[in-house]
Amino acid sequence: MHDGCNGRFLNGAQIVNKLRQMGFSGYTMPIPVEMKCEGCEDVFTMQTMEDRCDNCGMVYGVTPCHATDATSIQPAGIDY
Repeated sequence: MHDGCNGRFLNGAQIVNKLRQMGFSGYTMPIPVEMKCEGCEDVFTMQTMEDRCDNCGMVYGVTPCHATDATSIQPAGIDY
């Protein structure tokens, strides 16, 4: 079910699942976000709606509707 920008997610895994289901995982972020990885604390730049830390493989996701809000980026898990 597609709820547009009103969809609510409990965690990053749900976000990543929705991105994959809708085909948005590879969409480019409107503005790349430099962030500190929650898995290993390395800094990396999130370039796409679904991206991963090069160091530890922690996968992150953000929906296109919330891609301009860095606080909406959620971790899904290592190698998710």
